[in-house]
Amino acid sequence: MRFCPKCGSIMVVDRSKGVLRCPRCGYTMDSKGGLVLSKSITHSVKEKTVVVDASTASVPPGAVLLKGEVRCPKCGHDEVYAWQMQTRAADEPPTTFYKCAKCGHTWREY
Repeated sequence: MRFCPKCGSIMVVDRSKGVLRCPRCGYTMDSKGGLVLSKSITHSVKEKTVVVDASTASVPPGAVLLKGEVRCPKCGHDEVYAWQMQTRAADEPPTTFYKCAKCGHTWREY
């Protein structure tokens, strides 16, 4: 990578002329020692999707039975199992899942 000696901008390759050219001020210079062009693109996983099938899954390991703290929105029962999973990026809070001990209805809170 070369910088323009006049204005300090990054020089770009002018392939038609085989020189380096400043896009800001137009200054050109010979490419001493030849040109090596390369590009590198890096991707990172920002989010993973977790699928929970509550219809076939029983209560997952580590779930805690809560009595009287949370009510099922479907049947109103006050005993639910609760567990947390990291379903979004690591800098986001975990998702809390609930499953009613009576009717089996499962819901989540972010």
